[in-house]
Amino acid sequence: MVKRISTLDVRGSLGDLLNRVALRHDEYIIERKGKPLAVMVPVEKWEQMKEVAKLQLTQATAAKRPTVNQREADRLADEAKHATRKRR
Repeated sequence: MVKRISTLDVRGSLGDLLNRVALRHDEYIIERKGKPLAVMVPVEKWEQMKEVAKLQLTQATAAKRPTVNQREADRLADEAKHATRKRR
């Protein structure tokens, strides 16, 4: 279960909170004036979240990648080349 904690409480007990996160795998949402600012989670979970996000991004971009035939690819490359030369 994710616990909510204020920034004031974090300042007063950072060492204890870090131990709880690292050893007991507790998770905290850090709030200021009732609004969430950050999340404190174990490093292992953060790394898993990064991997899942990367996988989802890869899948999303692969699904939306249009198939282009060689003629269209050459035309787009020429267009990009000419546009770059015009800027110089």
